[in-house]
Amino acid sequence: MTIDWINFTPWSALGGGILIGVAIAILLLSLGRIAGISGIVSGLLHLRRKDTAWRAAFVLGLLIAPMLAQAFVYLPAPIIDAGWVVLVVAGLLVGFGTRTGAGCTSGHGVCGMSRLSPRSMVATLTFMGAGFVTVFVVRHLLG
Repeated sequence: MTIDWINFTPWSALGGGILIGVAIAILLLSLGRIAGISGIVSGLLHLRRKDTAWRAAFVLGLLIAPMLAQAFVYLPAPIIDAGWVVLVVAGLLVGFGTRTGAGCTSGHGVCGMSRLSPRSMVATLTFMGAGFVTVFVVRHLLG
């Protein structure tokens, strides 16, 4: 394995990580809520009492932030090397995993791990392991 030094961006990654950490801390300390995207969006789809405003603001922020950032910094166009069928199947599998694991990567991997939640540690090890195996199979066995 080699590091792509030309595209290695530790400072922007550190800055992004700090922003994510501050945002989840603010949400937890101010509303007592975990910043798990699947749970936030699910709450919007199932319209819970008095929960809609902060959830809508959170999702709106997720959608607007990249557009706002693009006004100040260059953001490369995403390159997706997969067809629509693969993307739909992958999305359904992620949705199934999120539902089965009672949370998503942001809820378990970022928020749960930072709170030392045993359930989140198991979930994070599971989805990271599944990701490693999937990449190995697709790149080295099928590819």
